[in-house]
Amino acid sequence: MSGLVTAITTGIVAFSATNIDDFVILLLLFSQVNDNFRHRHILIGQYLGFGGLVVASFPGFLGGLILPRHWIGLIGLIPIVIGLNLLLNREEEESEEVEAETNLSEDSPIASFFSPQVYSVAAITLANGSDNVSVYVPLFANSNLGNLVLILSTFLILVGVWCYVAYKLTNQQAIASILTRYGNAIAPFILIGLGAFIVWDSEALSLVKLIATCLCLAILVKNDEQLTESEED
Repeated sequence: MSGLVTAITTGIVAFSATNIDDFVILLLLFSQVNDNFRHRHILIGQYLGFGGLVVASFPGFLGGLILPRHWIGLIGLIPIVIGLNLLLNREEEESEEVEAETNLSEDSPIASFFSPQVYSVAAITLANGSDNVSVYVPLFANSNLGNLVLILSTFLILVGVWCYVAYKLTNQQAIASILTRYGNAIAPFILIGLGAFIVWDSEALSLVKLIATCLCLAILVKNDEQLTESEED
């Protein structure tokens, strides 16, 4: 019984310590829910992204590593691209949201697995998970198969709890009004800042290279928007 309690407690502590920042992102995501971006997109994307982090951490249990930490840190470029796209293509996104309202209103739960919204959430979860991997790898390495199953079960339950608590908080009038009023404006900067921190903290790129990469990505995102508009014309 003591082993059971220890494994569950370890899972709770490890999950909480590595997902506090992810909870803030969840609050922001739930505040952006509309007809084009739904609660199930966040829930499914969160589970997919977290599942990817668990898979990436399995080498600790097997006694080895697949990727160096600084390679994992390059995943931080994903939220930077998403943030730049939101920042530079804000008007286009708003118009697409209105046009897609009718088409996506009948979106089924199964179809949600293949929606870009789900993979965007999963990508953000993965990119924000370098600290998760760094903690889970040694945690898994020090666990036997029974404890590993208990820890993973605890993780899966807590992902749902995290999403539910974030959802309930965004439904509080005071919090919801703030997030609704300022969420769209600050979301791109939070995502860009998150990605930059992940890349910097993992030492994947130097500060100069990170800034240069962000500038190049901004140019590519803007050029892609202009190319799309010219093709439509």
